[in-house]
Parts: sequence; C-alpha cells; structure tokens
Amino acid sequence: MKQAHNIEDAPSGVETIPSAFTLSIRPDNIAVITMDVAGEKMNTLKSAFAEQMQSVLHQAQQHAALRGVILISGKPDSFIVGADITMLDACTRAEEAEALARQGQETFAGFGALPFPLVAAIHGPCLGGGFELALACDYRVCSLDDKTVLGLPEVQLGLLPGSGGTQRLPRLIGVDRALDLILTGRSVKARQALKLGMIDDAVPNSILLKTSAALLKKGKRRQVALPWRTRVVNSWPVRHVLFKVVKQKTRAKTQGNYPATDRIIQVIRRGMDKGLAEGYKQEARAFGKLVMMTPASAALRSLFFATNALKKQAGSPAKPREIHRVGVLGGGLMGGGIASVTAQRAQLPVRIKDINEEGINHALRYSWELLSKRVQRKRMKPAERQLLMTLVSGSTDYHGFEYADIVVEAVFEDLTLKQNMVADIEQHARPETLFASNTSSLPIHQIAERAQRPEQVIGLHYFSPVDKMPLVEVIPHAGTSAETTATTVAFARQQGKTAIVVADKAGFYVNRILAPYINEAAYCLLEGEPVETVDAALVRFGFPVGPLTLLDEVGIDVATKIVPILVEAWGERFQAPATFEAILQDGRKGRKNGKGFYRYDTQRRFWRAQREVDSAIYPLLAVTPKAHLDPALVAQRCVMMMLNEAVHCLDEGVIQCARDGDIGAVFGIGFPPFLGGPFHYMDHLGIDAVVKTLETFEHQYGARFSPCQRLLTMQENAARFHR
Repeated sequence: MKQAHNIEDAPSGVETIPSAFTLSIRPDNIAVITMDVAGEKMNTLKSAFAEQMQSVLHQAQQHAALRGVILISGKPDSFIVGADITMLDACTRAEEAEALARQGQETFAGFGALPFPLVAAIHGPCLGGGFELALACDYRVCSLDDKTVLGLPEVQLGLLPGSGGTQRLPRLIGVDRALDLILTGRSVKARQALKLGMIDDAVPNSILLKTSAALLKKGKRRQVALPWRTRVVNSWPVRHVLFKVVKQKTRAKTQGNYPATDRIIQVIRRGMDKGLAEGYKQEARAFGKLVMMTPASAALRSLFFATNALKKQAGSPAKPREIHRVGVLGGGLMGGGIASVTAQRAQLPVRIKDINEEGINHALRYSWELLSKRVQRKRMKPAERQLLMTLVSGSTDYHGFEYADIVVEAVFEDLTLKQNMVADIEQHARPETLFASNTSSLPIHQIAERAQRPEQVIGLHYFSPVDKMPLVEVIPHAGTSAETTATTVAFARQQGKTAIVVADKAGFYVNRILAPYINEAAYCLLEGEPVETVDAALVRFGFPVGPLTLLDEVGIDVATKIVPILVEAWGERFQAPATFEAILQDGRKGRKNGKGFYRYDTQRRFWRAQREVDSAIYPLLAVTPKAHLDPALVAQRCVMMMLNEAVHCLDEGVIQCARDGDIGAVFGIGFPPFLGGPFHYMDHLGIDAVVKTLETFEHQYGARFSPCQRLLTMQENAARFHR
C-alpha cells in the first residue's frame, strides 16, 4: 500500500493538532482512510477534525484512478463512539453550540458531493456523531461482533443528533422507526440494524474490508425507490397521525421533564414537511438551544462525566485480583439474578448453592428465561443461549466452591445465618476466596466479626431486579483489605454494574436516603391524600414510580425491617408513622403476596394504565382519602427529606464525594436523571433556598425536616457541592 502523509504540514512555528486520519491507497485503487485519535481508547469527533477530514478526502481525490474510499477505525474494538461532548462545555452562547452542529452538517453533507463513493466499515460501537458520519456515507457495512452497535443516544444527554441524524435516518428507515431510535436513544446490533435498513450488510469482521470494497463497485449511491413500508409511513397522511400519537405518548412518559424529546419530534416533522434544508436548519438551532438553555442537558451531561470518572477509579489503591470462578449462596430472586449477570455479562462460570433443589432450579430458570427473551427478540441465537447456560450450575452442598475466587452471599437478612455462611465458605473454599454479602441493612463488620479472615469479607449490595438495576454498593468494613475492595469493585464492573464504595454504617447510602423519602409519603397518606395521588406527584416530579408503588415492589415487610436499625443509629427522623404497623398486621407485604397499597388479584384493563388501589388500606390507617394537597408540595416534602439525608451521608463519610451521591441516587432508586442527582439538584436550587424550604417545613411538620449542620454552614459561605 502507498502511505500518504498525515495532515500536519503547517507553517514553521505554528502549533498543529496531529491528524486523526491516515490515508492509504490500495493496489486496486481503493483508498482506506483510518481514524485513530491519538492517546484515546476510543475515537470521538472533535471540531478540529472537520478540516482534517476535508483535507484527507481532498488528498484521496488527487488519485486519478480512485474507485472509492473505505472509512475504518484504527481502534481494535470501536468505530466512533460519538462527538467529544467536552466541546459543549466551552460554549457560552446557544449560537456557538449551533455553529458546532452546522459544522458537522456541512462536513457530512460534503460526502455526497464527492465524485467517488464512500463506505463506512464499522466494527465496534458506532454511536451519535459516529453514526451520523456513517449515515452520510454511500454505504455502511458492519461486523457481526457483539461489540458492534449503532444508535443515536443524544437524547440521554438532553440533546438531539446535531449533524444531520434527525433528517437522514427517517428517510432511510421510516419516520416511525427513526422516532423510536432517536427518542429512546437505544442502540441496536448489526443483525437488527440490517433488518431495519440502517446498514447495507453485516458480515464477520474477517471479511469486513473485502465486503466494503465489493460495495464500492456499485459506484455512487443514487436516489433509489424506498421500500413500500417506508414510503407509506413517510407519506403525509400517515406521518401526520404518527407525529400526533408519538407526541402524546412521549409527553405521558416524560411528564414534560425532558425538553429534548419535544424538540426531536418538532425537528423531524419540520424536515419531513419542509425539506432537508429546513430540517438541517431547525436541527442545528434546536441543538444550540438544548445545549445552552435547558438545565436538563447540563444535568445529564454532568451525570455522564461523573459516571465516566467513576469508571476510572478502582475503589482502592490496591491492584485487584483476577476473578475466574464465582460462587453464589442462595437461589432466590437475588441469588438467581446475581448468578445470571455473572454468567451473561461477566461470562464467568458460577456455582449456586441452595438448601434444596427447588432453589437451584429457580436460579437456573431465572437465567434461562432472561436468555430466552433475548432469543425471542432475535438478539441471540439458541446456540449462544445454550453456551451461556453451561456457565451456570448448582448443588445443595459446597461441591465446586473450592475453585471459587469470590462467593456472593444472598440469603435471608439474618445475622447469625450470614455469619454461618462466612464460616462455611472459610471451611469449604480456598484460603484466598473473598466473601461478599448482599445485605441491605446488616453491618458488614458484624457479619465479619467471627471470621478467620475478616479482611476478605465485604458488602456487595445489589438492587432488585438485579438484571435491570445498574447500581451496586461496595461496603468495606474497617478491617477489609484494600485488595478485597479493589477486586470487588472490578468484579461488579465485569457484571456490567456501576459501583460506588460506601461506608459500613447503618442503611449504607441508598436505603438511608430512601427511608425518609418513603416515610414522608406515608405522612402525606395519613393526612388523607389518596395513594394514587401521592405516587402521581412523585412520578410527575420525575421518579420512575411513586414511593408507595416502590414500597409494594420492594416488599413492605422487607422495607420495615430496616427502620429500627436506622432509628437506633440516626434518631427519630427515621421513625415511620406508628399507624403503619396496622398494614403489617394485616399481612400486607406488597406485590409478592398480592396484598399491598395496590391490588394484584385482578388484571389491568386495557383502558386503565394504572394498577387499582386497594381501598381496604384506608380503614386500616383510619383515614378518609381525599385529594387536597398540591402535588408539587407532596413531591417537595418527600424530596427535601431525601436531599437533607444525602447531605448527612456526605458529612458523615458514608459516601466519598457528592459525585458518588448523585450516581447512587440516580442509578439506585431512580432519582430523576434530568436533575443530575441530589447534590447537582441542590446546587441548581441554591443552598440558601434548600435551607429555607427545610426550615419552613420544620416549622410546619416537625423536627424531621431540621436542616443538617453542613447545609447551614454552606448557606453561610454561599458554597456549592460541585464547582
């Protein structure tokens, strides 16, 4: 191959940015442009690359016999993961962000004016601006590797695709499918992308270049007739109805809290009605406004940076051990879920122990059913399901545990039982085996106090359902070694989890801030506010479900077990209303036994989206339900209790920093992501406003709202949690 120079030629004395693009000309007169951003694990698009891209394409054009260009990535496992969003933080006005979008649009639009065809040869993630680049090419070919995914996830940052994605994708695959992908931000694998019409072919990575070169023989892609389905969906009468329905459904789902979704619908509709030029204009303008004028985007971007920063931290200065085999104690809902994510995501062999065969079978069935759903949705082949199932095994004794590097305990919340589990593992496993307890409330130091090797005992708190909830709390006690902590954090990340390290104090972090939030919802209920209006107020605020629905899902009996522990440790502000004892005495445990705040003995009717409240709950509590409280007040009371407790946790060292508190609340209990987490939200409100609201509520409702000392100090100093 003939190698071209990188684009670094500049006048002497002028600082240059190394080019991310390298041009090679093959003997068959096909150019290969390789993108490889120096010093970065993955390729991201930067503003400076627009000129570099134009320059390298101009160089290719100088080759008289050129048949076409293949765009590839120089990274081993990724194509282009999107634009570098740190560029947006440098913008001070909406016009600056709009200019960035226009620059991307113009660069990619230039692909169509080239006299030769371009094909994007995609291996690994191709997301955001990376997929917009690929959409601008004549052809797209993907590898069939599991790492290869395509999508436009900008909505997850409170934005919309700004480099032509809102206009090209609907015209390629149909408005309905494009709206689904852009409004959800979900990514799809190569086979599904091919089925949707997003790409031209999907092949093994070994023949990706060969297939791409063959496509170039077709020459420039001309205007072709779209499939009949796309033509019908994109026709004015159909899309007019479609936009109306999608807007209604999206509004109902987002409660109006995510401005980007409305903008996405508007921009796509405008482009389809008025043409590409108008669509691009509106796309760039909307992008600029979302970047600079919506707190939601700033909060979501803050959360994105926080999560990325957390991934780079090991949890302790020690080097983690490698985990090769895993043991799980308990085949119930949590144990089955832990075994499932260990096999499916970490792809590690896992051995389950339960006291009876029924528990083992439950855990195996849990994994089988999850994998079968993926098979049914064509996201996995039956053979792949079978291969993953071979990683999961079980028994009623400790046979096989002698090979485990870490054992995760998921048995009942009983201290003596958990201490016995530690002793059993120390007897039957290797001396190096780590013991991680999935406790939600019991102190880790007490679980470890009879251990022969307490330095290898740690807490690893998962959230239910394990396969869906992304957070885990890693809880070292005072005697846990740094190596144990680092290894446990690394193991959780292998399972696809976001891990925060929290202190071994009552309630840890997530349950501790959740308890006063739910308690306040209970106080609102006892004031006569109906169950459904309390829940609706918090859903409108931005939580995925209301606090009383959440209590039913977690289990009323499970949630109330932690209350005495919290009251003993932290005082009366954690005391649940006394009359709530009547709910437990009535045998109400929530969804799991079909009796809670809602009814579970009847099927929902298609016209009734919400589950029906069990009206028998009101006589138990001696209240007559009547909606009389302002929903905003209900939400504010519950949320203020959570915010105040989060600051208590930071002040006492339960969490290491405000960033971890934001991530824990968003990923652990569904604190509204568009608010950025409790600490980001308090910065947005202003500490002075938070303190004054708490003091007002303290006067009205009691000492449980008393603002913590750290908030009072911050108010005096006009301080913030984040810079």
